[in-house]
Order: sequence, then C-alpha cells, then structure tokens
Amino acid sequence: MTVDPGAETGVSPEPVPTGGRARWRSLLTPRLRRVDVAVAVLLAALGFAAVVQVRSTQVEGPLATARQEDLVQILDDLTNRDERLQAEIGSLEQARREITSGSGRSEAALAEARRRTQLLGVLAGTVPARGPGLMLTISDPRGEIGQDALPDVLLNALEELRAAGAEAVQLEGPVAPGEQPAPGQARVRVVASTSFLRDDRGGVLVDGQLLKAPFRFLVVGEPTTLATSLVIPGGVVDDVEARGGETTVERSGDVLVGALRPLEEPRYARPAA
Repeated sequence: MTVDPGAETGVSPEPVPTGGRARWRSLLTPRLRRVDVAVAVLLAALGFAAVVQVRSTQVEGPLATARQEDLVQILDDLTNRDERLQAEIGSLEQARREITSGSGRSEAALAEARRRTQLLGVLAGTVPARGPGLMLTISDPRGEIGQDALPDVLLNALEELRAAGAEAVQLEGPVAPGEQPAPGQARVRVVASTSFLRDDRGGVLVDGQLLKAPFRFLVVGEPTTLATSLVIPGGVVDDVEARGGETTVERSGDVLVGALRPLEEPRYARPAA
C-alpha cells in the first residue's frame, strides 16, 4: 500500500530539484560564512581609510586663502632669492678658479680667506653687520600671550626670519628690574646657538640675559622678502595677534646689528698644520 505524504495535510510535496537545476540553485542561494564576514569588514575598513586619506590631502593650507597679490609677491621673493643664490654660486666658482690657477694664486687665496673671515664673523656674531633690513616689534600690552608662550613666539619669529634670508639678527628688550646692565635696553646678538627660555620673573631668558616685552628684532636682509614672510596668512603676525599680542614691522634701508658675542677660546681644538 502506497501512502501519499501530502494526503493528510492536503499540501502537495515540493519537488526536489535534480541535476542542473540543483547546481544552479546551490550557486544562487547565499551562504554566509565567517570568512565572508571578515572579508566584508576588511573591505569596509579599507574604504574608510581611503576616504580619510583623500580628504586629508584636500585640506587647504594657509596659502590657499591668500590673496592673489600676496601669492605673486611670494613668488617674486622666491625668484629673487634663487637669483641671489645663483650669483653667490658664480662668485664662489670664480674664487675657486682664481685660487687654483694663475700667477696670483697666493693673493687670491689671501683675499678669499679675509672675505670668508668677515662672513663667518657675521654669522658667529663677532663682528657688526650693517645693511638693508627691517625692525620687528612684538609686544604684549594686555599680558594675554603669557609667560609660557613667549619663548615659542620669539623662536617662531626667528625661524621665519631665517627662512626668509635673514643674514644678521639682534634682539632687544627692556632689562628686567634688578638685572645687569641696569635698567635700559638690553641687546643680544642672535646666532645659531641662541636659546629662548621661560623665566618666572616675567620675561624670557635669551642666552642668559633676561628680557621683557616689548621685544624688537633688528634684522639685516632683503626688506621686502623679510616683510612678506612675516605677514603671509598663518605667519608670525597672525600668530602673535591670535595670541592677543601686537606686532609692528618697519622696513629700513640701513639697519645696524651692533651687538657682539665674545669670541671664546677653544678648550681642545687647535689649528691643524
């Protein structure tokens, strides 16, 4: 006797696919496995990282908001700096040719040594420097910059000036009460080893000399290039004003950097034969 499986329920049994239909149904039926979930999560993470990277590369820098006139001025300054460097290269190559050839070899070598001595003296702060440049004054009349931020402000200004081609720098400021020299204006020649340290007495310790605001940088260099580097968006002027301070930039055709550093006798080094 044959019993119909759907006789009692009244529902006809679903036919079981066989052959090609079974294979197609197995391919089209999704089967979620752990490895599939892991791959999906990994792809999502990679996509998110790619989007973040693309957006970070599209963030506008400080020059993106600069005016067209400012951008043209910056480009002109860079061109002028490149021309000065090319001229210096030509001068050095000419000096090398004079030293290594010709009958006046000794005289050329002596003249070049004297010239290099003067240049190195300017860099080391052991001889005065004079030429076109500017004066940058940074003041904090309301005391909003704060003692902790003052060294950073001065260091940022110095780095910006050096990057713009400053050849000699002097920093001036009122002498703190009780310090030597007695009240007046202190001058510090800024060189490669100059440091700016916070001081609890209300000023900044510059190479051991305590100075108070307002601080004034005397800088010898190309005036237009130096001034432009200070006023670009996000530059020194913007930074000081954002902290609550004030700045004044004065160009000049004759700036005297007269503060000198003592020439220390080396303890171990001696001229080589």
